[in-house]
Amino acid sequence: MNIVIKQSIFFILGILSVVCFCNFINPNNTIVCSNNECYGQYKGAEFINGSDKAHQFSNKMSAEVGKKLKELFKIGEYSKVDFDNIIMTTKGMGSGNVIYYLKIPFKRVETKCDASTSFDHVGGWNHTPALSSRKRQLKNVLMDNQKLDISNLKKTPEGLQEHWIQWKNKVTQSMCK
Repeated sequence: MNIVIKQSIFFILGILSVVCFCNFINPNNTIVCSNNECYGQYKGAEFINGSDKAHQFSNKMSAEVGKKLKELFKIGEYSKVDFDNIIMTTKGMGSGNVIYYLKIPFKRVETKCDASTSFDHVGGWNHTPALSSRKRQLKNVLMDNQKLDISNLKKTPEGLQEHWIQWKNKVTQSMCK
């Protein structure tokens, strides 16, 4: 192999390693999942150029929870999110530097068809979540005769509002039609 190509490959791998390592040790945006829960926090700017950076942590958490629910399903630990025990806190809203902590606990269910393997949310800062719109967006991911399981509205004193949503994934739980 050409020496220039080898050097380029090692350079790119080196850069990727540093980026991955820095993301791993960055305590400002961490998510940890176990077989019982996913939790983490975002610490940083609320908004950058009008983009809601802090609230994007809900997107990242939803993706990780969905992955973990599928992983638990595949090993026979049928689970769903325990909506009643979700913990959601914010500190520093309006200061330009917010800490958003989120804990999404799981509860075990009896059968694979009682489990949920997909997870999402709808919400934002200081406005009522567009739940009707989100339901329409998710309509196509549902199996026939299935309904979304939606949490009560969760709020922080600083104005973050979220509905958390779970359902059976069409592919992972295709046997549950």
